[in-house]
Amino acid sequence: MIEKIKSLSKDTLIYGANTIVGRFLGFFLVPFYTNKFLPEEYGIITIIYSYIAILNVFFSIGLESGFMKFSSTLEVGSKKENFSNPYFIVIANSFFLSLLIYIFAPELTGVFQVNSEYAYLIRYSALILFFDTIVLIPFAYLRLKNRAKSFAGIKIVNITLNVVLNVVLILYYNFGIEAVFISNLISSAVTFLMLLPVLKDNITFKFNKDLINELLRFSIPYIPAGIAANIVQIIDRPILKYLTNDETVGIYTANYKLGIFMMLIVSMFEFAWRPFFLNNAKEPDAKRIFSKVLTIFVVFSSIVFLILTVFIENIVKMELPFGSYLIGKAYWSGLEIVPVILFGYLLYGMYINFMAGIYIEKKTKYLPLITGLGAAVNIISNFILIPEYSYMGAAISTLISYFVMTAGIFMVSQKYYHINYEYKKLMTIFTILLPLTGAYFYINGEYDLSWYLKIVFPFAFVVMIYFSGILNLKTLKE
Repeated sequence: MIEKIKSLSKDTLIYGANTIVGRFLGFFLVPFYTNKFLPEEYGIITIIYSYIAILNVFFSIGLESGFMKFSSTLEVGSKKENFSNPYFIVIANSFFLSLLIYIFAPELTGVFQVNSEYAYLIRYSALILFFDTIVLIPFAYLRLKNRAKSFAGIKIVNITLNVVLNVVLILYYNFGIEAVFISNLISSAVTFLMLLPVLKDNITFKFNKDLINELLRFSIPYIPAGIAANIVQIIDRPILKYLTNDETVGIYTANYKLGIFMMLIVSMFEFAWRPFFLNNAKEPDAKRIFSKVLTIFVVFSSIVFLILTVFIENIVKMELPFGSYLIGKAYWSGLEIVPVILFGYLLYGMYINFMAGIYIEKKTKYLPLITGLGAAVNIISNFILIPEYSYMGAAISTLISYFVMTAGIFMVSQKYYHINYEYKKLMTIFTILLPLTGAYFYINGEYDLSWYLKIVFPFAFVVMIYFSGILNLKTLKE
């Protein structure tokens, strides 16, 4: 078992190096934007990108997941057919949708919740969507073939170029918020050019009807599922805009993005996890390995959650060069939502763990139901909680929806691909984590602890986990 987990850990670290470097380069833009743009200007950017996230699902129509499933088994068609058939469908679909959005941009400003003067930003968005979609399958190919270093290198170039262009256009050429979209578009186009060798080696113009039917049957449920999943992640911003204003959206989004530190853990794991469980599903001890992976993930992400929860205020209020901060002072009022977002991402990481059974047993038809329920809960709770609690209500709504989705996918996955998870150990982890977190909020609220006293809480968690025997090297070697 330990060799398999070492393999997963190695790939996770490679993807993690890319993710950490890439996300932090990208996260550099948060303090940059929040120190350069007013909250209402930043709110316009986040609203448009919220709709870009939803539209991504219609552009990819789930074929990235279908490609990974069928290319990993080759149960229908050749290697090149498994690459080319979904790729050409994605290109045709994304070109058609991009063209429609580009042409009708002025009419779509109301849909995007922006004034008509920002129609040109929607046109940029159409082109960004096109280039971002046509690289999905080449990137998935690199992951499936364990070419993590190539994947990471291209991603880092993309993000670095995006950051540099933002800085140059805003600082030196005095561009406004349009610089965000121009930079994204250029970096996305360059990424496509860098992936041309992958296309050259895998393209064939031979179409396999049976493969296309299987791909669509597997992938189509990802459209409603993907829409619902994106609704869970971003619908709070349009609802917040509807119920409040651009300034509130800007403050909420800036603080929401501080969840990047937990999102890094989840993202780096997700990139390695999907090809790992697909390639190891037929191993005789696969389910035992998958069970152990969940325990390790929950322990590690819990440590990260607790460290960030107790130190996030210290981190944000630390002065950076040129008198700036991680996020501008005008955004600090929203710091209270960060622990809620962090815990939501921890639950989402568990959701990704439970995804294995759905994939392996081809039960993607249940995904729309699971994510749809999460989305419905999110929308309803946003409308109930935001009027009373403002952006904290939006954060709590996101947390509730992640819990609902995690519980839903767990039940369905266990029905068709039962895994004996280490329930006692998982319960022990949360029994230690949650009271410690509550104790921190109570004591810090009373005494406003200094940073060297705050460190007691994550240290106490690690000590209790160690002495509880939750992670045992001997069991990993079996």
